[in-house]
Amino acid sequence: MNATMQPALEVDRVTLALGGREILNDASFTVKNGEFIGVLGPNGAGKTTLMRALLGLVPVKSGTIRVNGEAVVRGNPSIGYMPQIRTGLANRRVLGRDFVAMAADGHHWGLPHRNARIRADVERVLELVGAHQLASRPLSELSGGERQRLLLAQCLLGNPRLLLLDEPLISLDPRHQTGVVELVRRVQRELNITVLFSAHELNPLLNSLDRVLYLGSGRAALGTVDEVISKPVLSRLYGSPIDVMRVNGRIFVMSGDVEIDKLDHAHEEGGEHEHEHDHGHEHDHGHSHSHVK
Repeated sequence: MNATMQPALEVDRVTLALGGREILNDASFTVKNGEFIGVLGPNGAGKTTLMRALLGLVPVKSGTIRVNGEAVVRGNPSIGYMPQIRTGLANRRVLGRDFVAMAADGHHWGLPHRNARIRADVERVLELVGAHQLASRPLSELSGGERQRLLLAQCLLGNPRLLLLDEPLISLDPRHQTGVVELVRRVQRELNITVLFSAHELNPLLNSLDRVLYLGSGRAALGTVDEVISKPVLSRLYGSPIDVMRVNGRIFVMSGDVEIDKLDHAHEEGGEHEHEHDHGHEHDHGHSHSHVK
């Protein structure tokens, strides 16, 4: 099958468990090549776990996952990955170009190897994300949105066909959120690659995504916004009555009188994040596919 015709992601009756708890239960869905997918769901629903399973970092309890037509393996060069950011980028004195280069060969902090191929690839991705003006500035002087631009550049090293972006909008103000989403969408279209972009809230993604993958209560629903962001589908995924309100082009998911997004933020330190961010350097900064080995 032609690579552009091959589904980017096939999840067939997959069950994932973490810390003795089932995160996904018998979930099936297919992502087409070249789609921009928003990955949403309550805190602890499995957004991060799913991405780590695609990377081969969380074992599949049952079922099968195929990425770009191939079985899951660690270090898959066709995947670029941006984990959630937990520590330290704002205080790094490393220059932007060096920061991007550090992801090119799997090394962590330290002197990057700079052969001609890596130098050319670093310049290519800096150009792709419009970050040449950031290349000679230290991370400590950059805004959150500018640092996210460099993290995206890291993910694009090596020409991956699938990008996994785990909550890249956390801690950004609305203006920078919009800028990051628009940048990812532009790059995704320019390269015709597939993007799974997880987020706490749907509205920043509304004008960019093709479909929504919503996770909850061990289940998964993939479809257009109108198909998935509906009272019956979300009530099934949350296991309790959910209302969906559309106001001035924005969508609000409500449980009783409270917006679900606000509930999620109130419990942000619980759920899946307690278990999924204990892997040392793996979450200290952004990575390209090359780091996951």
